[in-house]
Amino acid sequence: MKKLFNIAIQMDPWSTINPKGDSTYSLALEAQKRGHKLFCYSPNNLSLENNKVNAKGNFFTLSSNKTKFFSLKKIKKMNLNLMDVVLVRQDPPFNMNYITATYLLEKLSDKVLVINNPKHIRDYPEKLSMFDFDKIIPPTLVSGDLQEILQFNKKNKISIIKPLYGNGGEGIEKIDSNKARNKKLVNNLLKKYKLPIIVQKFIKEISLGDRRIILIDGEYVGSVARIPAKNSIKANFHAGGSAKKTNLVFRDKKICNLLKPFLKKKGLFFVGIDTIGNYLTEINVTSPTGIQEINQLNNIKIEELFWDKIEKKLKKIIKLLLRSYF
Repeated sequence: MKKLFNIAIQMDPWSTINPKGDSTYSLALEAQKRGHKLFCYSPNNLSLENNKVNAKGNFFTLSSNKTKFFSLKKIKKMNLNLMDVVLVRQDPPFNMNYITATYLLEKLSDKVLVINNPKHIRDYPEKLSMFDFDKIIPPTLVSGDLQEILQFNKKNKISIIKPLYGNGGEGIEKIDSNKARNKKLVNNLLKKYKLPIIVQKFIKEISLGDRRIILIDGEYVGSVARIPAKNSIKANFHAGGSAKKTNLVFRDKKICNLLKPFLKKKGLFFVGIDTIGNYLTEINVTSPTGIQEINQLNNIKIEELFWDKIEKKLKKIIKLLLRSYF
């Protein structure tokens, strides 16, 4: 008889989710099809009491009805050590609330599989972890100094600026030879986020799209090219980018092979990397998206591959626990 598991998902409220394109919806629906029991909560409802990690949330069910696709049961306080899997899926911002949630999840028993490893979600934010692979990233600066940013752009002629902890195309701008405009754009970004910003040399191959590549347990499972709308540099789906079928092109295969040992070692099980031309531009470890677009273009089901591998890992954990008892 197939073993069924208890799965908790740390996520944004279901009322904010678009089931037509959301990856969390796809993952949860597949888990439900397999008979697993599903619980959801938001990170601000986590608590730590006498070293016991609790979450206030709801058991829930999903349907394929896109107008009323979720049903929540009564709010319940759950000890997360009673879960088999905790799946971290809420969007950034990567702030102290987010970081605190990773500290609390680290307190869970080793018998609970947390995806992704909370310590390494915290230690390897999207736009900084790529510096571990500096030979395959474009010229990049992280700085809060206006003159340093302008000098970097002068050297590279055209650059992209973006917030250090943004997502979904938020705050991305192109700067070029117009000094007055550049100064205004950079100052606006620095003032708004009150943090250093990312500055990257502009990669002309963005006209062919940036590529979201999904890796599960270090292995390539699919990719999609995100094409910017006309007169836009933003390729993210949230920012109006459109999906186009793609395989591993340029240096994508080499990049995936370079990342694999790192991702497996750090317990970064479900990852979406972004590439443009020959370059790695981000390693997304918090809540990678793109599953539905890749599925539709390639007639595959990434969520099935995801849970196949998770269930295999859980069986290994159970075997190790049984060995320790006897």
